[in-house]
Amino acid sequence: MTDYIIIFLASFGAIFILLAAVGILRMPDLYLRISVTTKAATLGVGLILLCVAAYFGEASITTRALAIIFFLLLTAPVGAHLIGRASYFVNTPLWKKSVMDDLKGKYSKTSEGSSSEESDGKITDVNHGDNTAKTKK
Repeated sequence: MTDYIIIFLASFGAIFILLAAVGILRMPDLYLRISVTTKAATLGVGLILLCVAAYFGEASITTRALAIIFFLLLTAPVGAHLIGRASYFVNTPLWKKSVMDDLKGKYSKTSEGSSSEESDGKITDVNHGDNTAKTKK
């Protein structure tokens, strides 16, 4: 019975990793490639690690495999989000058939802060004890 579980986990893990590789080649823009890689590859690697845990059956290996899966599930989406956000800020183009840009107009062109935090560009004096600093307001 354990052999069938190992075969199932290894096969589906390999299939998801293969789908992630195909998705990288087939998706038209960076943002879709990031999405495919994050979802399919994370699931594929997670299934392979579960397969390793089932194959060896030792508590130390199972604990390590589960810890790797846990950190992979925490870090992969965050890393993909940061790469996508940085790509958006350097004006990496969307796919030409993209219907809408949800972030358009939400960020200023000059900074990475939200447009609601933008100021009118005036400089004012701010007194901090004995130091006087000029800041943009």
